[in-house]
Amino acid sequence: MTETPIELDKHRGMAAQKATDIRRILAEVEANAKLLRDKQGVVEIEILAAPAMSWPEAVAKARYVLNLYSAGLAPTDTHHRDLVAAVLADLTRLSGEET
Repeated sequence: MTETPIELDKHRGMAAQKATDIRRILAEVEANAKLLRDKQGVVEIEILAAPAMSWPEAVAKARYVLNLYSAGLAPTDTHHRDLVAAVLADLTRLSGEET
């Protein structure tokens, strides 16, 4: 037995190496997606846990929900996307956060 590891990727064809790379990338993406879903769950629990104590907190909650809603819209649903964009712009303008 040797103490140095053998790099098996060198002994496979290019197609097999590409397939392995794709599987590794997909596994990484799936792991990241799970982390994001877990974090999203924590944020949503916090949003539900207590009422907003100020207008800026209420605006932040409204932005979160509108962005969540917007993410689920079909790309062709421009009418609802425009409505969400208009409401988000109003929230920004009224909260004094314009840049």
